Amino acid sequence: MTQPLSGRRVLVVEDESLVAMLLETILEDMGCTPVGPASNVDEGEVIARDTVDLDAALLDVNLAGRQVFPVAAVLKARGVPFVFSTGYGESGLPDEWRGNPTIQKPFTEAAVRDALMQALGVADV
Repeated sequence: MTQPLSGRRVLVVEDESLVAMLLETILEDMGCTPVGPASNVDEGEVIARDTVDLDAALLDVNLAGRQVFPVAAVLKARGVPFVFSTGYGESGLPDEWRGNPTIQKPFTEAAVRDALMQALGVADV
């Protein structure tokens, strides 16, 4: 069911360690390889900029009081698709970042899968 995601390398940027571990497990269950996790904006920017083979990213919008948008900008410039995760849903994003796939916390495995597939432009097989 998640064959189109199999083998994809997905950066996880999340400051809550339990949520990061959950995302890593979800990604592994879908056949993805988690990259990171990065727990802050600076670390996220370095990994987003310096990791050659990224297929996608899951970005927590609020990282210990800092917004993740500098990481999103690096990924966007590289053409790496990403999914925002936030407790506020897409309506909590600044206008310039709306329209990107967004999952609302708390999320389900299905929500993560569907958003990643949307971001990557792949269909369920």
